[in-house]
Amino acid sequence: MATTADIRNGLCIEHNGELWIVVEFQHVKPGKGPAFIRTKLKNAISGKVLSHTFTSGFKINVQRIENRSYQFLYSEGDVYHFMNNEDFEQTFINESMISAPQLLKEGENVTIGFHAENESAIFCEMPTYVTLEITYTEPGEKGNTATNAFKDATVETGATVKVPLFINIGDKIKIDTRNGSYSERVKS
Repeated sequence: MATTADIRNGLCIEHNGELWIVVEFQHVKPGKGPAFIRTKLKNAISGKVLSHTFTSGFKINVQRIENRSYQFLYSEGDVYHFMNNEDFEQTFINESMISAPQLLKEGENVTIGFHAENESAIFCEMPTYVTLEITYTEPGEKGNTATNAFKDATVETGATVKVPLFINIGDKIKIDTRNGSYSERVKS
């Protein structure tokens, strides 16, 4: 069993019966009273962020998470099918565990985190940026460019993204999966 002295960013701990990942921490030693650790914890399953303070020397239960590379194959309703890149074994994940399922296309590589004790999938993390092709967008009108003007565009996965007026059908764009926003046009 570890103590608060072992807390570091990225550490997975069991707290109140759930798995939490330490996002950030700060060791505080006030002039009066005992030292304590102020942390920001992210729930490994739901993604909820919680601020929590541990007293110095508090016992914590460290959990092991293994990150493995998988390739997205296809989806059936809310169930997404992935294949392990090393042993070609398939696994199935619920849509709620994926960070940005609307931007996931077939053949995309993702990282799936497994709880080491019971081999259950905890989260599915997509790459920071994905490159997708525009399948439909309205033509941009000249004269509407006094400020940063955006229009809706549909990408090959069916998701709708706000893009600049100069983007046309068939262009490939890079999309930030953290917030689903346009990043840049990709040159072919």
